[in-house]
Amino acid sequence: MIRSRVYRDGQLEEEASFDPAELEKVRQDGRHRLWIDVVDPSDEELSTLQRLLDLHELSVEDSRGWGQRAKVEFYPGYVFVALHALSLDANDELIDSEVHIFADENLYLLTIRRAPLFTFDAAIDRARATSDLSGEGIGYPLYLILDEVVDDYLIVVDRLEDLADDVEERVFGEDQDEGLQRQLFDLKRLVIHFRRLAAPTRHVLDELADHGGIVTQRLMPYYRDVQDHVTRTIELAENVGELLRSSLEALLAQASNRLNVVVKQLTGWAAIILIPTLIAGIYGMNFEYMPELEWLFGYPFALALMAVSAFVLYRVFRRRDWL
Repeated sequence: MIRSRVYRDGQLEEEASFDPAELEKVRQDGRHRLWIDVVDPSDEELSTLQRLLDLHELSVEDSRGWGQRAKVEFYPGYVFVALHALSLDANDELIDSEVHIFADENLYLLTIRRAPLFTFDAAIDRARATSDLSGEGIGYPLYLILDEVVDDYLIVVDRLEDLADDVEERVFGEDQDEGLQRQLFDLKRLVIHFRRLAAPTRHVLDELADHGGIVTQRLMPYYRDVQDHVTRTIELAENVGELLRSSLEALLAQASNRLNVVVKQLTGWAAIILIPTLIAGIYGMNFEYMPELEWLFGYPFALALMAVSAFVLYRVFRRRDWL
């Protein structure tokens, strides 16, 4: 599905299905800009757009094969931007909505989306509103899209912080269950996946701001603001990752401490049992000339010696907190 929005002097003039004739109209009138939005395009539709907009085959090839790293590439007459819009579903699983953008400084903005779709509703509503920046060309709607994508990053990282805090409380609380370690590993993997997709966006904004052209001087502070939000997002994600690493280390240390306690207890009881066993083994030897064998109190003495030695070891180990 291909839809187009025609803007005149920054204001939305028409929104309908894409008509190639509109492209010629925009080319002839320098006051119009065209936003072409494509959802789940076929190879034929991409080839048509490549021919109409004179797109380089390498940039179109990126949109044929989905799964690109966030990046920006400059071609003669336009810039190609790949983004990852990220959100969390009801089960706190990461949703990756990839967006490809072809932006011509003076003519058009082409956006390509595939499922799961990232909606441009908020950016479109902001573009409809009267703004002093509406006349800054294609760089303005591009800024609106980037701003919405990065704002969602902050929402995701805030939720990740809450999940990490919950895990930390459980690690140091009384309600540790068997699934805690698995949950911690899953959350750690989620944070790593989020950082891997979001972090390159900072480089995209750096390149756009430094290259000029699409990003005018008036738009520069707004792009820098989005860049600051990306930097903050990455720093927060790193903090969450560090918190999870600390929680994992604490969980493993607790498991090691519990194992040490069990080993000490087993060692203590083994030592208590060892002495009576040793005494019984000595008096169980079948030698004919053992002084205690014919003693009237030999048997009670052996039992008493076993009991006293076991009790003494028990008290010693209890005092040292081994039992």
